[in-house]
Amino acid sequence: MSAIKTMDCRQEEIVQSLMASYREVGGINHVDSGNLPSKRAIAVLCEDLLQVLFPGFFSEDALSSQDLELLTHERVAGMRERLNIEVRRSLRLSDSSSGDNHRKEAMKLVCDFMVRLPEVRAILQTDVQAAFDGDPAARSFEEIILAYPGLEAIAIQRSAHLLYKSGVPLLPRMMTEWAHGRTGIDIHPGAELGSHFFIDHGTGVVIGETCEIGSHVKLYQGVGLVAKSLAAGQALAGKKRHPTIGDRVTIYAGATIVGGDTVIGARSIIGANVFLMESVAPDMVYALGDQEHRIRDRKQTPLKISPNVGED
Repeated sequence: MSAIKTMDCRQEEIVQSLMASYREVGGINHVDSGNLPSKRAIAVLCEDLLQVLFPGFFSEDALSSQDLELLTHERVAGMRERLNIEVRRSLRLSDSSSGDNHRKEAMKLVCDFMVRLPEVRAILQTDVQAAFDGDPAARSFEEIILAYPGLEAIAIQRSAHLLYKSGVPLLPRMMTEWAHGRTGIDIHPGAELGSHFFIDHGTGVVIGETCEIGSHVKLYQGVGLVAKSLAAGQALAGKKRHPTIGDRVTIYAGATIVGGDTVIGARSIIGANVFLMESVAPDMVYALGDQEHRIRDRKQTPLKISPNVGED
């Protein structure tokens, strides 16, 4: 009995100390307000989204062409219902207007998003092709879709980007963070990605919100496309903070490219472990050599390395 009393006493003490904390420490409480978007619901949505984008790849059971239309009807209906709820919750965070207005706005945003999924599928096909063409270790499209984390992160980002561009708050970031947790690849939903985008291996890749990436770009693991010092904090919101990467650029493992004014010209190569805060002209190689950065014209003195260095 004394042990139970001691436990009750300690529990009351703990609860009361937490209640005092809730009163005194603001900003990290969310009570007496509408529901926040659900992380668990977003995870389910992302899993459903992958099944819609890649039918037959992310489900336990085999999928026949005869069942595809019926199953797609069911999945789209389920996604629309869940997504409506989460978009409405997201909108409430930044707008205090009535729930009815949120409901109508959410329905339109979700409808606009869903009808554009075929566009996402079309560009994802180019990403799969780029991975197959760029990696001699790849044996099939099936292997890339099922086993390459870069493609999964890109698929979720391309989808979340549609919601981001439509002005949906928070939800797109939660989607890409779900993919980040699964793949180790952090692509902000605001980043602009061109076609035929390939992230090889992928662990530790970071692509910031205002980054612009051209077509046929290839990144290796540990690449960071990031902003300069963020000492200015919120004063930088909405400004170009992250680099621009031209078409057919290759960036090797561990390279960090910094700043919104930094432009990597088309067809250039950025070597491994480079820290770069200046623009690079087209058709150049920027790499480490003799403990310093060296830059050369690819067309005049090309590097004597295979374009697939670092691949398995």
